[in-house]
Amino acid sequence: MASIPNDPGKWSRAKAKAKKKFKVYPSAYANAWAAKEYKRMGGTWRGKDNRVKKKKKRRA
Repeated sequence: MASIPNDPGKWSRAKAKAKKKFKVYPSAYANAWAAKEYKRMGGTWRGKDNRVKKKKKRRA
């Protein structure tokens, strides 16, 4: 399950800004920028935490 924005209005505005800023949308760069802009605007996410977790070191 992907992360879902809690405020669809802010997410739409962030995507609109990305579409104006980047020649190609959707793209990885444009989506990353839109997500960062959404977060800067105070937006939050819900859903599964997709961050990479550190692996535990195995003892020999």
